[in-house]
Amino acid sequence: MIFQRDTWQEIFETIGRNKLRSFLAAFSVAWGIFILVILSAAGNGLQHGAQSQFANDAANSIWIDGGHTSRIYKGFKPNREIILNNRDYFAIRKELPLLDFGSGIVNGWGTKEISYKKERAGVIVRPVFPEHINLEKAFLLQGRFINQLDIEQYAKVCCIGIPIANTFFKKENPIGKYLDIERTKYKVVGVFDDHGNNDNYRTYIPVTTAQKAWNLKTNLNTIWVSTGTASLKESQEMTTHIKKKLAEIHHFDENDPDAVGIYNNNEEYVRVLNLLSGIQIFVTIMGMFTLFAGIVGVSNIMMIIVKERTKEIGIRKALGAGPLSLVGQIVLESIFLTGCAGYCGLISGVGIIEAIKSYGIDSDYFKNPDVNIGMAIFSTALLVVSGLVAGLVPGLRAAKIHPVEALRND
Repeated sequence: MIFQRDTWQEIFETIGRNKLRSFLAAFSVAWGIFILVILSAAGNGLQHGAQSQFANDAANSIWIDGGHTSRIYKGFKPNREIILNNRDYFAIRKELPLLDFGSGIVNGWGTKEISYKKERAGVIVRPVFPEHINLEKAFLLQGRFINQLDIEQYAKVCCIGIPIANTFFKKENPIGKYLDIERTKYKVVGVFDDHGNNDNYRTYIPVTTAQKAWNLKTNLNTIWVSTGTASLKESQEMTTHIKKKLAEIHHFDENDPDAVGIYNNNEEYVRVLNLLSGIQIFVTIMGMFTLFAGIVGVSNIMMIIVKERTKEIGIRKALGAGPLSLVGQIVLESIFLTGCAGYCGLISGVGIIEAIKSYGIDSDYFKNPDVNIGMAIFSTALLVVSGLVAGLVPGLRAAKIHPVEALRND
């Protein structure tokens, strides 16, 4: 039946007789698929943006900050300031060998005046431990990063981002040159690239050097550790263990919520992804409801067509046409109308998304709003099923028409 020329002639004839009605029905289906594609792509864009943000900030990491106690504990009064230090960092690293990388940061966002010859600028100088480069997921372009010997010897060395190298040294090789940081000379030992992020506008120096030069004792503002491939539950256990260890060192109640601030990015990452998954499901459902409205429109059109062709259907049944033939004719017409309209909506949606992407609308929280293959396959299957459903009810109605009653119909 599908490959019979007469069948397709009849389908095109029927659509041609009711151009406006067919167009409106087709448009409603095309619009439903179009909205479904756009909403799905927007959801993907939000999800990619969130994943990108957490990739930059290390989703599998834990941040530890100092705080103030809020409870009396073993004779110690409340409102005691808890200041992290190098001992805390090494204790955490020793107690939790499963931790991937770690670093301690002091005055991590401090801007210092840097100069070289006649060039002068304010740059973020971040004192860190050697593993910090792994936490930032940066890579070296030249030289090396801070190493353990620098930490032990309070070495006046620095590793600079590529924009800083270009600003101060132009075409010179920066390795071995000396930058003046707060009137102290630091030897450039490496140049790094942090994948084009603003983190490139930083200079890293040994944490112990900064503590000594700036009279900070062994204090740290933040301890940052990565949990590697640990699961969410394992990272939560690590968080509990870290707080227990710090409570033991600094003598505070481990249940004190204000003594130290511990932020498990694994939890936040899972929470955000769950939220975005919920949004994705919601927008998909909304798109499907829009498509469903179009399918109802097509079904109504097919019902009208069956009613208008009652006499014709009666004649065909009187001449020997079987119920399967009549149902197949109506269903095929519905699938054709729905399929063509849906395909146009699908292509239009993908085209709009690609056009938007070509203009570069990516931002920190919205990236690469693509339509994945799964959605394309799902949309295609949905079109076929929708066409089948839209034509099935009118087709069954046509099959039930009695020839004698149909011939009497005016």
